[in-house]
Amino acid sequence: MYKILTLNNISVAGLERLPRDRYEVASEIQHPDAILLRSFNMHEMEIPLTLKAVGRAGVGVNNIPVEEMSLLGIPVFNAPGANANAVKELVIAGMLLGCRNICQAWDYVRHLEGDGAELHRRVEEGKKRFAGFELPGRTLGVVGLGSIGREVANAALELGMRVIGFDPGITVQGAWRLSSEVEQAESIEALLARSDFVTFHVPLMEETRHLIDAERLKRMKDGVVILNFAREGIVEEQAVLEAMGAGRVYAYICDFPSRLNRDHPRAIALPHLGASTGEAEENCAIMVAEQVRDYLENGNVRNSVNFPQMRMPRSEGSYRLAVVNSNVPNMLGQISTELAEAGMNILDMLNKSRGELAYTLVDVDQPVPDEAVRRIGAIQGVLAVRALNGGDG
Repeated sequence: MYKILTLNNISVAGLERLPRDRYEVASEIQHPDAILLRSFNMHEMEIPLTLKAVGRAGVGVNNIPVEEMSLLGIPVFNAPGANANAVKELVIAGMLLGCRNICQAWDYVRHLEGDGAELHRRVEEGKKRFAGFELPGRTLGVVGLGSIGREVANAALELGMRVIGFDPGITVQGAWRLSSEVEQAESIEALLARSDFVTFHVPLMEETRHLIDAERLKRMKDGVVILNFAREGIVEEQAVLEAMGAGRVYAYICDFPSRLNRDHPRAIALPHLGASTGEAEENCAIMVAEQVRDYLENGNVRNSVNFPQMRMPRSEGSYRLAVVNSNVPNMLGQISTELAEAGMNILDMLNKSRGELAYTLVDVDQPVPDEAVRRIGAIQGVLAVRALNGGDG
């Protein structure tokens, strides 16, 4: 029986993917094999010694000590793309909020006094203050062309916009899902110089912190609308607010309220609504539950932020060993030697690495004895080892 600890409310649609005859799921549970969470901050918690996997029902993993998990041989899974449509819709709404001054106009009407003819007069008198502009023919710059960025780019084309994108790390698979009408920018500076709207869909790391700062703002078009539904630190807010005050930035739309932005008349800050739809929560929970289950039962790795992607079909009558180790020479040789000395024949093997971490799946012709597991676990550099003998690992 696998034990799953939930640190947040996880959609029932996801938890239903964990069969009750094999999984015990609870918000308070001792010695968990895996943790499922959304926004809970794991940085301050004591990591259970039994933990084998962490599943984030969402995309960002800033709330998870990923480096510590890697050192313990624990994969961290997330759900890229599961909330892409929800975020895409919010970005499109954000562009409309910005260019049509909808929030400012709504706030104006909300505070009007009078009724009948008097109200009508005040409406007609004030509406000219909120004249905006339309999307067709405008250029949208999309920084980051992953699952969400591609959705946004393709949707903007359907609205009649020109779209330029920048993502030096785009994969061939990702490019196939992107419309051929999206133009490629050679650099982020080239993208910013041409864009009427800019939206960001990248993780927060040292390389992406303050992608928009005072210097880059000087190179952008006057009247640009900046949208940030990625992470708070992507945009240097003080610089953007000063640029709005100077009339160079038309509007700033984001999903991260702060002391600086919440009262600015040209900023619209939403309460982190990007993935806040029932559909997105279900999609994220289903994806991450299935990934954690496949890892626990079969050792396969899909959508991990710290482990290599890995999938090896299980052949009938085989028994599986999963080994996580530091990416150093002669690991496979040492693992194979221990299995041979235990009298086991290797039927299949797959090894991949990611940075300083390596992961190996080995299928053998008989159940892996506890002593062999112990001996392999004692090899210098091995971080974690599990025998998946058709039962609980």
